[in-house]
Amino acid sequence: MDQATIHNRRWSILGVLVVSLLVVVLDNTVLNVALRTIQDDLSATQSELEWAINSYTLVFAGLLFTFGLLGDRFGRRRMLMLGLLLFGIASAVSAYASSPEQLIAARAFMGVGAAAVMPSTLAIITQVFEPEERGRAIGIWVASVGISIVLGPVLGGALLERFWWGSVFLINVPVVVLGLALIAWLVPESRNPSPGRLDPIGVLLSIVGLTLLVYGIIEGGERATVTDPLVWGSTIGGVVVLALFVVFERRSTHPALDVGLFRNPVFSASVTTIGLVFFAMLGTFFFMTFYLQIVRGYSPLETGLMFLPFAIAQTVFSTFSSTAVQRWGIRAVTATGLSLVAVSLVAMGFIDETTPLWFLLAAFFVQGAGIANVMPPATTAVMAAVPREKAGVGSAVNNTMRQVGGALGVAVLGAVLSARYRSGVEDAVSVLPEGVRHAAAESIGTTMQAAERAGVVAQVRGPAFDAFIGGVHWVAFLGAAVAALSVVVVGVFLPGRSAASAPAPTEAPEPETART
Repeated sequence: MDQATIHNRRWSILGVLVVSLLVVVLDNTVLNVALRTIQDDLSATQSELEWAINSYTLVFAGLLFTFGLLGDRFGRRRMLMLGLLLFGIASAVSAYASSPEQLIAARAFMGVGAAAVMPSTLAIITQVFEPEERGRAIGIWVASVGISIVLGPVLGGALLERFWWGSVFLINVPVVVLGLALIAWLVPESRNPSPGRLDPIGVLLSIVGLTLLVYGIIEGGERATVTDPLVWGSTIGGVVVLALFVVFERRSTHPALDVGLFRNPVFSASVTTIGLVFFAMLGTFFFMTFYLQIVRGYSPLETGLMFLPFAIAQTVFSTFSSTAVQRWGIRAVTATGLSLVAVSLVAMGFIDETTPLWFLLAAFFVQGAGIANVMPPATTAVMAAVPREKAGVGSAVNNTMRQVGGALGVAVLGAVLSARYRSGVEDAVSVLPEGVRHAAAESIGTTMQAAERAGVVAQVRGPAFDAFIGGVHWVAFLGAAVAALSVVVVGVFLPGRSAASAPAPTEAPEPETART
């Protein structure tokens, strides 16, 4: 495919990439509205529900580096199509899981496919669009991420109104088929003419380290203690393995993660900001789903619709973020966006059983507007820091920080919520049979299930809701503190209006090889 044809088709190509991205990112949140139904049907514990989310994100994050390199070496379109195919197969398997363990395993396999898809989409955008249009294209790409995040709960809720919970995964299959056909027709192939070697040891260390760290955090929340050897041993082990990963990557001649990139302060600040904002956002979505469905009594569809203001704000403001950066600078735009995220989380720290609907909708809208002014400029800065022929690696770093931040957000904020809830509900569950009290105190979902079976809902409901809302307040304020920390990082390390808005690559790009 010649360059003139690629240029003429560039917006159509972007549309195809957005469709591919839509199905992968959507799956980060489509599971949220089905959590309560899955908990009932599969008798899943709180930690098993968290693992159903995090098995996907951890495998996703751990393999992004490798698939970024594979795309640069063997062709980004090829990796994109392979990833979609794997993702579709794993989605079908997830739909018919009959136990929490099967669902967790199938979700991990979905993460393999997603890891091949996401870096390819952003890398192809870098190849198809010239610098003067790239910021706008990336803004649309980021907007589609926001739409996907919220479309997941809406679509999932609509499906759960009529079908079983497996339908939230089965819907991926026709989208995958459509995406594969459009990619084969429109998207050009591209690759790095001088690709790096693969780094299986580095990939293995990253997956093991992240898994141990997140496992320790989740178990700490479930057990409501950090003194258990399994909790602190897993957490410390994860930190040690991740430290070994960094040391190994620094010494490797072909690292999966080029840690030298982090010597660029704009790059480091941008990827850190991406990780922290996803930490706050996905952690928030996790606990707000339970608040809306259990405390407020909304159906899965109504819960999904509550997140629509977030998607609307993301869509509207993401497309204008590049213009705002040109006018006011990356530091001012990103710091403003992060401040809005912090404000929205502080607002969520004051909700209760009777909070007006408009207040919740406004908080979601403000959060969406804030993230829309963080992700596009930060992503553009990350991609500008790597040579164009290594776009797959740059995309992998960017998206790894998304997934790691999101996984840790669900794990850490979920653990805080679980610990606070357990300490607040101990007296209330004393009316339950002694053999089920510990399990019932794990989450508000298990508490209400046990109360219904024992016929003591009226006695348990009030104290359980109070304990849960108290935990939500802690989580919301913690998320706000993380967003505020991000403002400090941006203020110190990102350039102001008079400086370049993104770092220039440190080496000249070599010509890409492209074919139809």
